[in-house]
Amino acid sequence: MAKAKPSTRSLRARSRRGAVPRSSPAVTRVALIGAGEGGSALLTILATDPLVQIVGVAEINPKAPGLRLTKRYGIPVTRDYRDLLDSEEVDLIIDVTGDAEVEETLAEFDRVGIAVIGGASAKFMWQLIEARVRANVDIKRYLKKYQDLYKLYVKEAGSAVTEERSRIACDIHDGLVQTLVGINLKLDLCRGLIFSDPTRSFDLLSDAKSQLKAAIEESRQVIFNLRPLYFESMGLVPALKAYLKSYETQSRVHTKFHVSGDESILSPKSKIMLFRIVQEALSNVQKHARAGHVVIELAFTDGHMRAIIEDDGIGFDMEAVSQDPTKWQSFGLKGFVERARLMGGMAKVESRKGTGTKVLVDLPITREEAQQRGAN
Repeated sequence: MAKAKPSTRSLRARSRRGAVPRSSPAVTRVALIGAGEGGSALLTILATDPLVQIVGVAEINPKAPGLRLTKRYGIPVTRDYRDLLDSEEVDLIIDVTGDAEVEETLAEFDRVGIAVIGGASAKFMWQLIEARVRANVDIKRYLKKYQDLYKLYVKEAGSAVTEERSRIACDIHDGLVQTLVGINLKLDLCRGLIFSDPTRSFDLLSDAKSQLKAAIEESRQVIFNLRPLYFESMGLVPALKAYLKSYETQSRVHTKFHVSGDESILSPKSKIMLFRIVQEALSNVQKHARAGHVVIELAFTDGHMRAIIEDDGIGFDMEAVSQDPTKWQSFGLKGFVERARLMGGMAKVESRKGTGTKVLVDLPITREEAQQRGAN
């Protein structure tokens, strides 16, 4: 610290002109000696406390981190800490310099109405406050992370509902409605031929009956797609097997399904989310891969549920697609990647032209699900 002792008149005048209003009896007027790491931590908390007025800071290092805060809050700064000792507008002096000369001077300082904190006590105070500041920063960071995830969840949930409605509407229009229209036409024709050509009428009735059975199956499939795990006793694996049976019929893609581990620990929410991820990946195979075969593997182990969906289709340039948001969306890769992210997991895609595509999904088993495993 500088030993020269400039006049205290300028400090007192600046203190009266500071950004913080003149203290009231309920406010503690504080002077800080040192604006380094400790002073910066104290300034971060005390400068915004309505019960504290920082009337001055002493610091000789022009690059001390706390000086940025003194400028922000309009706090007077002096190079000589003795200016603060002479001030008549101080109730508490806190020394966070660790300087032996300053400590010695403060040990001899005795003035009625002014308290002094220094040495180990001051160090403990600023370290405690610094820990609080770090904790607040961590809380804000995690809060922002979860806010971002929540926004993504809301966005994707709304988008998923819209996409699901559009897909189901297309399925009903292109499949079920067309089948019912065909049945209606055949019944009209049958009615006109029932007397003039009974044999032809009978054949038409047989065709209409077959189409009606197909329409019933299509209706069941639409309902199943709306709520694949509606019957809780069905479980994830049986639901996927039922879906794959229908998928093979519609897509003409042969499937193989392998499972290891026990799915019973999964919550209904996790089961539905994993089902949707597999469904999304298989939908991409049908739309883009031109594949003849696809293999689906599920594994439940070591606190994770993992899925691999691999096809023998035409593949694509993964690097080019991943760098183009439009292609990433149009190739149908965004859906299950973000679904996995919403569950705290990850999904990645491996593909090259002419070598097919592999989707790898890794989702954590929640704490509640893990506790259920222990209870079982």
